[in-house]
Order: sequence, then structure tokens, then C-alpha cells
Amino acid sequence: MIQSLYIKDFALIDELEVSFAPGLNILTGQTGAGKSIIIGALNMILGERADTDMIRHGTRKAVAEAVMNVGDAESVKSILTEHAVDFGRVLILRREIRDSGSRAFINDTPVNIAVLRQEGDLLVDLHGQHDHQLLLKEENHHKVVDGFPGVSKALTRYRSVFKESSALMNELSMLKKRERELREKLELYRYQYKELEAAELDNEEISAMEAEMKLLDNAEDLDQKAALITELGTNGEANLTGILETLQSAIADMAGIEPEFDTYSRELNTAAISIQEMLRFTERYRANIEFNPARLDQLRQQQTSLNRLEKKYGRTLEQLVVYRGELRDNLNLAENFDLEIEQLQQKVDAQLEKLKEVARALHESRTKEGKILSGRMEKELHGLGIPHATFGVRVNYMVSDKGWITLEGKKLACTDQGCDDVSFFISTNKGEQPKALIKIASGGEISRVMLALKSIAAMEQRLPVMIFDEIDTGISGAVAERVGETMRTLSSHCQIIAITHQAQIAGQAHHHFSVEKYEETDRTVTHIKLLNRQERIHEIASIISGAEVGEHALASAKEMIDKNNG
Repeated sequence: MIQSLYIKDFALIDELEVSFAPGLNILTGQTGAGKSIIIGALNMILGERADTDMIRHGTRKAVAEAVMNVGDAESVKSILTEHAVDFGRVLILRREIRDSGSRAFINDTPVNIAVLRQEGDLLVDLHGQHDHQLLLKEENHHKVVDGFPGVSKALTRYRSVFKESSALMNELSMLKKRERELREKLELYRYQYKELEAAELDNEEISAMEAEMKLLDNAEDLDQKAALITELGTNGEANLTGILETLQSAIADMAGIEPEFDTYSRELNTAAISIQEMLRFTERYRANIEFNPARLDQLRQQQTSLNRLEKKYGRTLEQLVVYRGELRDNLNLAENFDLEIEQLQQKVDAQLEKLKEVARALHESRTKEGKILSGRMEKELHGLGIPHATFGVRVNYMVSDKGWITLEGKKLACTDQGCDDVSFFISTNKGEQPKALIKIASGGEISRVMLALKSIAAMEQRLPVMIFDEIDTGISGAVAERVGETMRTLSSHCQIIAITHQAQIAGQAHHHFSVEKYEETDRTVTHIKLLNRQERIHEIASIISGAEVGEHALASAKEMIDKNNG
């Protein structure tokens, strides 16, 4: 139940707070007073789109907040727990709109708009002024039938199987597409693989080749440097070896006299050993330097071939090694495609058998609940002033040559909503055959059909709140009175908040609110007020007679209120 609603700086509303109660809460007022703005704010709180144009001129943000008593609703608690929101019997749903976007809160915890919408779907059914048009589109009819518990369970099972079926079908389609693409490129892949295989590409061998080329290319320079090192180290009158020996002898003598030279003596001896080892290694290295122009030319030719491959394929040598592996895998795959496709096709066939079973079960469930709905709708419509109404729900398989499954000898198209078309048929006059709802129902009849559907849905789904924004379109008089009676009866099962322009409906209210528009200084503002008995009589009388409220209208208004609240 919605306990209270707070709105600030939203369209014509500067600041408004209203408390609602159980039962039938009716809002009346002149056209343009702001009744639908209040419903729009509620809609926004429930997760619908927030338009920045609704921010009141001259203010920074618009705020709408609803306090709701949800009791111990486990479904509500489950969603809040999943998103780390504290749960209590009372929830505060809040929405703020700024020029930069909107924010949503539940119990002062920021939440995603999707979470707000999830909660809203569980707590409130809001019927807007344009929902009548949805009923005139057959693609929306299945949603009504699917709201029944028996169908919703079958639909959940179907969707699970359909999701897996779609994934497998997509995998099979992609595999077949890949096979076609591979078949088209098979000759090219074979040629490329043969060419790269002949090049004997190997990262380690390529590195070894580059190292060998570097040595051969620099052999002469290496030999000259090695000769210079040997000459300076051991040859000539003043060679490094002799100088080191002289230094070692002198510093050893000094260390014998002055101990502080002892450390340097040891370090010099270590350095001398390292230098001697370096000189011996250089002599051995020089002896093994290879001068091989023929081998160098061979390696250069090999490198030229590799560079040509790099340029041809637009890849580095390391990348060509990887690409060669990919080519090998593709060629192996081409040889095994038929087997892979066959194995996957078997999985698809088995999955489609499961889909066939759940599709049949969903169809049967919709057909069964459709018959029940038809009977209940006729009863509701009779009570709403269509005494000879007959209502039918037709559930037909969607036949398509491109369908995935075959049932009753027909190939059926399947979506995540099932393999059925669901459509409503109605006859409002005695003796006439039912026809498609879109072809036969008038505006007033559509309103009553919608109210009947909502009444049945409320009983089935146990929604705590239902909101009607002018469901009385196209009706008046005795019919309006019956609509009001139905809404009042329904309000014993759930809280109802409704906007109406019909005195007969307003007279049924448990709680009657008047919405008015005022001019304050240079601004227009909307206010809402809970009416007492006398104010109700005057409000309903003004609906009956217009601006000039006469005694007859006041008497009629009093009679309506006394009749429903006696």
C-alpha cells in the first residue's frame, strides 16, 4: 500500500505531500489541474523514464518520493537483499531528476533504475491513459494470459529451454558459416601453409641465425680487436702483464711496511688474475674466429627470403610462426568439419525435442487458462453493463516454413515468448459471432474490457496497489456507476488510486481528493486536498453540473455518497 507521496519541483507542482489509505482513493479536478502529473511522478518513482523537462522552471532538481507498506513480501525482500538494500515492512522509494540525469534510492540506498523498476512491477500496476491502445494490439494479448500463475511457470520453463536452444542453433549456424568461409579459402590456406612450412620458421632457429650472421659479419673487426688486446696484454716492452707484475711487487713490499696497503694488494692480485684469464680467453677466441664469406652469403639470402615473407604477409617472423600454427589448425579443422557439424547437429536435434515438449506444454497451459479467463471475463463484463458479452481467447501456433520445431505436422516459429499467437475475440451484442477485439469494441467497451482484465489480474497476481489514470474513457451514466462499483469491490483486495471525471465513480470513493491549479504571484502551482463530506458533495455536484452548482446537483451528489457509504 502507498502510505504517502511527496513531490517537489515537478512540472506544475512546487511542493506537494499527500497521504493515501486502504480502499478506493479517487482524484478529481478540472482538466489540466495536474492530476496526471501526480500519476506521472508516481510512474517515475516506479522506474519509468525520467524527463528532465519535468523539472520545474527555475529549480535545480525535481524530487518524487513514495512511502509504501509492503508487509513481509518475500519477492520484494529477495530483490533488495540481492542489491544490499535494507529491507523493512515500510519502503521509501525516491527518484531525483537533474539536468545531468536522474538518481534512484530505496530506503536511502542508491540503486540502479532497473532495481526500482523490478520492485515497482511487484508492488504496483499502473494503468495509464494510453494503455487502452496496447490492448488493441494483438502482440500484447499474450502478456495478459501469461500473467496467470499456471502459464507463468510454463513460460519460465520454456524460456530456459529456448535460451539453450538458441545458443546451440547459433553455434551450429556459426560453425556452418565458418565451414563455408574455410572451404572458400582452403586452397589459399594450403598454399600459405606449404610456403611457411618450407621456410622452416622457428623462433629459436631465427634467433640463432641472426646471432651467427652478426658474428660472421663482424669477424674481421673481432679479430683486429682480439689482436690489439693480446698485443697490449703480453707483447712489447711495456705490456699490461709486466706492468701488473711490477705493481704487485711494489705494493706487496709497501704492505709489509704499512698494513693499510694490504687490502689494496689483495684487490690488485684479484684484478691481475681476472686480466690474465681475459687475455687467455681472448687468445683462444681469436684462434676460433670463423672467416666464412660463403656461409655469410647463404645466411643473408635466407634472411632476404624471410624478409620477403614478412612483407608479403604483413607480419613479423614471430607472428608468422603463430600464423603457420593457425593455418595448420584450420586445415585440420577442414578435414573434421563434417564430423563436428554432425555431432553438434545431434545436440541441436535433442535440444529441439526438449523445446518441442515445453512449447506444447506452454500452448496447452495458455489454452487452458485462456478458457478460464474467457469465462471470468464474461462474468466481469456482464457486471460492467455488457449483459450479452461473449469473450474468447484464441491460442494458435505460429506457422513458418523457417520454424525450428514441428508440432501437429506444422513447422513453428519460436521466440522467447513461445510459439503461439494469442488474441482476444469479443461480441458485445446478443447473437453476434465474436470478432477480433480491435475490430468490434468501442472506446467505452475497451475501457470496461481493460478494467475487467485488471480486476482478474489483481486477484491472480495479488498486487498490493493498482493505479488507474482515467480508465473511464468513453463511459457515463449507469455504466460509469457499474465501473465504480467494480473498482470499489476490487479495492477490498488491493489499494486503488484512480483519476476520474465521472461523478458516478467519484461517489464510490472511500477517500476523495481534489486536485486544483492556482496562480500564486507569477507562477502556476498544483495542490491536492483530501475532501471532507461536505466538500465531497460540492465536488461531485460540480462534476455533474459544471461551474454552476445547483440544488439538484447537490442532492444527486449527496444521494451518491450516502448510497455508497450508508
